[in-house]
Amino acid sequence: MATSNSFSRRQFIATVAAATGTTLLPKQLFASPPPQDPVVNAIQKNGKTTNEEKVSWKVKPFPMTQVRLGKGPCKQAMEADLQYLRSLPPDRLLHTFRINAGFPSSAQPLGGWEAPDCELRGHYAGGHYLSACALMYASTGDETLKANANTVVAELAKCQDALKSGYLSAFPIEFFDRLRERQRVWAPFYTIHKIIAGNLDMYVHCGNEQALAIAEKMAGWTAGYTQSLSYEHMQRVLGTEYGGMGESLANLYAVTGKQYYLRLAQRFDKKEFFDPLADHRDELKGLHANTHIPQVIAAARIYELTGDRRYRDIAEYFWDEIVSERSYCTGGTSNHESWNTDPGKLAAELSTNTTEDCCAYNMMKLTRHVFGWSADARLMDYYERALFNHRLGTINPEDGTMMYYLPLASGYWKTFGKPFDAFWCCTGTGSEEYAKLTDTIYFHDDDSLYVNLYVDSQLEWPEKGLRLRQETRFPEQQGTTITISAKNPVQMGIHLRIPYWARGGSVKINGTPLTAFGSPSSYLALNRIWKTGDKIELSLPMDLHIDSMPDDETVQAMMYGPLVLAGRFDAVTKEMMYGDYQPKPNDQTKVADITAQTGRPTGWLAPDLKQPLTFQTVGQEQSATLVPLYKIINERYAVYWKVNSQPANPKST
Repeated sequence: MATSNSFSRRQFIATVAAATGTTLLPKQLFASPPPQDPVVNAIQKNGKTTNEEKVSWKVKPFPMTQVRLGKGPCKQAMEADLQYLRSLPPDRLLHTFRINAGFPSSAQPLGGWEAPDCELRGHYAGGHYLSACALMYASTGDETLKANANTVVAELAKCQDALKSGYLSAFPIEFFDRLRERQRVWAPFYTIHKIIAGNLDMYVHCGNEQALAIAEKMAGWTAGYTQSLSYEHMQRVLGTEYGGMGESLANLYAVTGKQYYLRLAQRFDKKEFFDPLADHRDELKGLHANTHIPQVIAAARIYELTGDRRYRDIAEYFWDEIVSERSYCTGGTSNHESWNTDPGKLAAELSTNTTEDCCAYNMMKLTRHVFGWSADARLMDYYERALFNHRLGTINPEDGTMMYYLPLASGYWKTFGKPFDAFWCCTGTGSEEYAKLTDTIYFHDDDSLYVNLYVDSQLEWPEKGLRLRQETRFPEQQGTTITISAKNPVQMGIHLRIPYWARGGSVKINGTPLTAFGSPSSYLALNRIWKTGDKIELSLPMDLHIDSMPDDETVQAMMYGPLVLAGRFDAVTKEMMYGDYQPKPNDQTKVADITAQTGRPTGWLAPDLKQPLTFQTVGQEQSATLVPLYKIINERYAVYWKVNSQPANPKST
């Protein structure tokens, strides 16, 4: 199947015509999709896709409606996000859309990136917000959020009708004239992507047919805009950030079966980015990180819908390169939003602006795709690392506000956006992330269950007549207990992930220890007939270990099991925590070097026996308490330490 690298405008029009059975002229064809397509009859309601997948996942996630969180840090983060989403009034979210459509609005405008003079306005209000509400509804069943989101969809439809041609945005269509002419403009297609994705999520998770219609009309407008551009001109347009346009259009194809949406998605393949990845060449230096990660997610999705192996090669090579060569101990990537160095050169890349949160969100999305193809436990090792060390630590549990960067330079602190005056890209991805914390805990194939994450939760598997209850206080508890409830005894495998950090462990079934165990970064398969009351007890002892910079082994982070530990220092003020305040170099508190004995890299730290997950430095110039990074909210901290080795003292005789 041809990719956009060789897909001309003429071929594009011809393919769409063949798929739709129309003889419309190009402008008519792209103005809006035809009302009926030969494969539309295959569509199923309430988010079930048509049978367009060419590559089936080896293992698949359960619908979020079948998983519910119990007590623990994930539930705390989700509840904070729920509180924040409930605080956003639909009228304020809709204000700039209504103004742009020529409707009056007396609502108080939002600030930050949703302000009436911001070129990215609408990305959160008409996009991320809808996705987050839809995902939160799937995860919790919250009817209030669903009703608010349905209201926003209905009002967006009115704005779209007033604007004509399928266009929908909170900024003038002239922004796309500037994009076409390569004049300065922020990222108009990025915003269009968010709005299409938000409406698609409302259809998939809430069954809102009007939202699907909005998304299709927007795709029709997009086709009309892009069809007038030559391949070379379109490639120049792709030099401006366009988010996950390819992914959303591919997903639109998946839920409608309309082939031309897939062809349109491939128009957003950026040749100069994809070609080196397909050839397994890392030419990422100098690129804006979160501009490009969504493009790889699109490649993964298009692979699943076409079977074109080149897209898979792009996704797998990129994932491996980012995780192995361009990620910090937290699983985050980027510094000042970019990849600034050659692979594996990170020791000098520690600042107040390391690890943009959007990057972690999108890398975790990509990880789910690659894991689905392979069921490789190493992918879930990375996912766990990013979840517990980057994502859980970047939402304020008090009010649900979110961070933009997770600083990794020592002696700084975390800053959060004001509730109605930030709406950064990372506010948007954060709103989605904490709404979907149920989506990866459990996967399955036809005959087996995969327990990927140790999170207190409950799973319903009606096809098997099975309910699973996972009870744990992980990571404070070093293991988990899983209890089975089954309508009838059922033969199946339960695969427990044995993490990379496991230095041993044990498992019991109904109190009886098993003699076998799994190796790190693998799944331990328990295959038997399960019945009500069966209980699995998994023990995963944690220990201290270091994560050094790849280019300087003396720059080290300390970890305990999956957790990045951070030195916790003095508290900061509310003013420093919120708003536009950005830490400056002269705001840094100096953190003393660490001295460690040769051969005992973790010997400078000892557990505090009175407090869980708490450690104290031993024999150091500056004493410090270390706790998991995600637990630090309003204090200065240090993650990476300069460690000087010295020979151990000889034993006295």
